[in-house]
Order: sequence, then structure tokens, then C-alpha cells
Amino acid sequence: MIEIKDLVKIFHRGSVNEVLALSGINLDIRQGDFITIIGSNGAGKSTLLNCLAGSLTIDSGHIRVGSEDVSRWPEHQRATLISRVFQDPLLGTCGSLSIEQNLALANRRGKVHGLGPGVKRSDQELFRKQLALLGLGLENRLKDKVGLLSGGQRQALTLLMATLIKPQILLLDEHTAALDPKTAQQVLELTQQLIAEQHLTALMVTHNMRQALQLGNRLIMLHGGRVILDISGKDKEKMTVEDLLEQFYKVRGEAFVSDRMLLV
Repeated sequence: MIEIKDLVKIFHRGSVNEVLALSGINLDIRQGDFITIIGSNGAGKSTLLNCLAGSLTIDSGHIRVGSEDVSRWPEHQRATLISRVFQDPLLGTCGSLSIEQNLALANRRGKVHGLGPGVKRSDQELFRKQLALLGLGLENRLKDKVGLLSGGQRQALTLLMATLIKPQILLLDEHTAALDPKTAQQVLELTQQLIAEQHLTALMVTHNMRQALQLGNRLIMLHGGRVILDISGKDKEKMTVEDLLEQFYKVRGEAFVSDRMLLV
């Protein structure tokens, strides 16, 4: 489904501030995988997602999605295959447009844009039906500006927009980190629901180790720009946070000092 081969990303190449952010990442992602990604600060988690999405150009290696080698595709071209939800709820939507206008834009992802009504009546019926699934009452607020919504409502809308046209891969970059605990849990439940119902392939970056163990069918840990753990199936199901930390110590020969938040 998705192949990442020998992926390398270097920041500030040739300067005293040179950083090897990704050091030969190799991953084979199967269709339907829901992968949680954890790691200490600077491990390369967001850099990996940025390289997949095309927000960053890679220095070497290749990325293949299905039959397409997208390694050199620009970000807007990859958007036909890849959807993304950011940590900041404000990044996934346009606050000055209405809910239905935001959804209309999402519904045209990968399609040729022509002259015609921005939002058709048939679109409105589709949008009401999809919004009703969120359980937030937004199906009755199609004309409201998105800027009037709460952070949790905007993030739920962003998730819906990201999956309105089924993507080849859904990227979730700590998409609940900026929300309060109750809202974050609601968005996580919605995330699980959408991924399960649409049989999506998804990568979710999180700092929460318990969350990483509870969600998805596969867990990857990054450190120093490398994959140091890759567990799935029964190995993942029976693993605890303490087991995970022990595995990290064993592989790296060191303990987390400044990243105790991983135990949240």
C-alpha cells in the first residue's frame, strides 16, 4: 500500500546547525493499518508526516503510495491521495468561510474545478447527513462561519473534511493535543469511528503512550530519526507503558530524562 524506503531528511545542511532529522527510515504500511507513532521530542515524528505530505522535500530515498512514486510530487498534488489533520484546529479549516463552503472545498479535493455554484443543493443534503454523524448539531448550522466554532468543533469538522473523499492515507499530527481532555476524548472517538467505518489507512502521532497502545493495530517508536520499535498484533495488545519503556531502554541503552510526559 505505502512504501517508505531509505528516507533521509537533513535540516541546515552544511552549516554548524545541521540536523539529521530522518536517518534512513524504512516502513511498509499495509492497507487498513492504523499506526500510532511515538517518540521523544526531536525524534522525527512530525518531520516524517511532513515528508509524507510533501510539506518538506526529502534529501534521499523514496515514498510510494499504491502504484505511484510520490517522492518528488509537490504538496498540492499529493493532496489528491493524502489527507491531514494538524495539531492546531485553526489550520484545517478557513474561518472566514461557512461550514458548507469548507465542506464544499473538501468535496472537490482531487477534482477539476469549473464554473458553477460553490455549494449545490445536493451537496447540502450530503453535508447535513455527514455532519449529523458528529453529534454536535452542526448539521443545522451550514451557513455559520467556521470562525464561530469552538476548537473541538473545528477539529471534528477538519476530520470530516479530511475523510469526505476517502484518502489513500490519513495523517494525524497530535490532532487532540490542543484540546481539553473531554473534547480530546470526543475527537479521538470520532477518529476511531471514521477510520473503522471507512477502513482507512492512518498514521497518528501522539505523545501519549497509553493512547498509543490503546489505539490502532500497530505502534512505531522513533528516536534520533530512526525506527527503533515496530510492534503489532498480540505483541502490541499485551504491552503496557512500562513494557514499552523497558523496550526503549533495551534498544537505546538509555532512559527518558526530559520526556516524562510520555507517561501521561
